Amino acid sequence: MPTVMRIKGYRFFFFSNDAREPVHIHVDSDDKYAKFWLEPIQLVKSVGYHASELSEIRKIISENVEAIRRRWDEYFHS
Repeated sequence: MPTVMRIKGYRFFFFSNDAREPVHIHVDSDDKYAKFWLEPIQLVKSVGYHASELSEIRKIISENVEAIRRRWDEYFHS
């Protein structure tokens, strides 16, 4: 489960078997979890996060979407 980045206490990561799905990112912190599609950036699932946290996570993803896509391609297509 490769970690892509850690920002503001959130860990952004992939699962090693994620290649069969569209490009996406998982996020966790403490006992909370979320999953976002990247094209377009869209919440798929959330457990424990409040709306304000999800907005912050979406903003972080938006600011780093190219780096996330690059890491996805490096991990799953190399």
